[in-house]
Amino acid sequence: MKKLLAMLLCLTLSLSLMLPLALAEEKPAYSVEGFETVDAEGNRITTGRDATSKVAMAVASKYEVSQVGAEILKKGGNAVDAAVAMGFAQAVAEPFTNGPGGGGLAVIHMADGKNIFVDFREIAPAAATLDLYLDAEGKNNGKTKEGGLASGIPGDVAGLLYMLENYGSGKLTRQEVMAPAIRIATEGLYVSTYAANSITDAYEKATTFPEMQKVYWDENGLPLEAGVVLKNPDFAKTLNLIAEKGNDGFYKGEVAQAIVDSLAKYEGVMTLEDLANYKVTVKEPVQGTYRGYTLLSSPPPSSGGTILIEILNILENFDVAALKVNSPEYIHLIVETFKLAYADRAQYMADEAFAKVPISGLTNKEYAKKRSEMIDLTKAQQPAFDDPTLFEHTDTTHYSVADAEGNCVAVTKTINYYFGSGVMVDGYGFMMNNEMDDFSTSAESVNKIEPGKKPLSSMSPTVVLKEDGKPFLVLGTPGGARIFASIAQIISRVIDHKMPLHDAISVPKIWNNGPANNFQYETPLKGYEEYAITEETVAKLTEMGHDKIGTAASGAVQAIEFLEDGTLYGTADPRQDGKAVGVE
Repeated sequence: MKKLLAMLLCLTLSLSLMLPLALAEEKPAYSVEGFETVDAEGNRITTGRDATSKVAMAVASKYEVSQVGAEILKKGGNAVDAAVAMGFAQAVAEPFTNGPGGGGLAVIHMADGKNIFVDFREIAPAAATLDLYLDAEGKNNGKTKEGGLASGIPGDVAGLLYMLENYGSGKLTRQEVMAPAIRIATEGLYVSTYAANSITDAYEKATTFPEMQKVYWDENGLPLEAGVVLKNPDFAKTLNLIAEKGNDGFYKGEVAQAIVDSLAKYEGVMTLEDLANYKVTVKEPVQGTYRGYTLLSSPPPSSGGTILIEILNILENFDVAALKVNSPEYIHLIVETFKLAYADRAQYMADEAFAKVPISGLTNKEYAKKRSEMIDLTKAQQPAFDDPTLFEHTDTTHYSVADAEGNCVAVTKTINYYFGSGVMVDGYGFMMNNEMDDFSTSAESVNKIEPGKKPLSSMSPTVVLKEDGKPFLVLGTPGGARIFASIAQIISRVIDHKMPLHDAISVPKIWNNGPANNFQYETPLKGYEEYAITEETVAKLTEMGHDKIGTAASGAVQAIEFLEDGTLYGTADPRQDGKAVGVE
């Protein structure tokens, strides 16, 4: 099987490189003509991902979705209208990472100074007790990862509609905002190399859950290849029902029944009552500062914003600007900081409705100073707590948008693993999440499975404000537990090193998940080889006590910067298929 998968992957990549988009027989809903993401050698193309505007900006990990955001802004919608349209469009354009069957988090900064955190994270069903996920020896039986038991109650639709109804401009109807997503589902979009590889990697999942094959396999029974146009009329039907009936078109009626039935086929326990009772949570973002800039990010059930602020608070005690990015000294400081922050994450972070989370303490400057004094700049050390369990997978998505009035929205959405639980809602064209795997199956964990509880998250949609309270950065990334580590590095590179935003994103990032003396790093993209982690750097770090050093991807940041002259600069991470689109 592994040999077959490898052959399929190679075939997909080779075909994608040989098939120009212009030669495709069908035209998709949105044109991407002339936009290439990989070169003839298969290297990711780093140029052509950014845009500038004096008016408004949208940036997502899919170029088509950025176009949707710009389209809504041009029609007079505000940043929230655009964010909602992009959210539904992203579900169609990148269905293996997000969609109606998942959830997400959003940070909104309104031009009048109001800051809002919208939590539409998935919730454990009422019947989802810990014992369902344990084998005879009390260990995880694997049902948190795949099948009907793996899905939490989805919040994606409720969250997007809440944002539209409460913070949208009021100039556009729900049908108008959702029209681009329906168009993409009906008319299709090109399957990119990145998407084709993801579909091929899910070959075994699709054989286990054959409903997936209807959408993601071709008439020959093989995963879709790059360059073909993917249509999903079943998904269009779902979106039309939501556009017509709002939440009732999803959480009640035929779609809700199909969700329950599709999950039950694979041992699921979600009920119609679970779906009908889903509620969005709204609160203020967690807030901190870094060298005079204000950070607005995600509070629990996400650990992301709190720990992001803690990381930057610790770094504030050091002269980071004096260290060359990705030098041994720089990496050592970053890794040692991560160790301390991740230890606190494991010890304290969970759903606030089920555990007391000391947010004010974790984001306190004096606490950070105390933690910073534990760092030895000459050698690696062990932090105070045990190795944290990493619950989240890396397969998430993010987009950012800003309008002419100064409204900003950062949204991170997910179904957890690529293609989530593997369960497609039969006849309705979308995947269900496997967010139950973001819980711990340890009865002692603050993040243990409990009915009605939200799993711990690292999603960190973030807005950074200048000293005068005006926006500076809007950003976020996928990456599971690597999310806030990636965002911290981007913010530090821009503020400490005055690095251009696109470079700050493209330069290899590093990551450590806790007390072990190891870290991982990204391989350099073409054009950024000077920031590669060299053999000499690895040797120096080994001398300092670091070990088990290896390579790993660490997210795909989508960001907007407000330049001093009033220009909006948007840029998409070249590691995926995004491109910023400005509005004039």
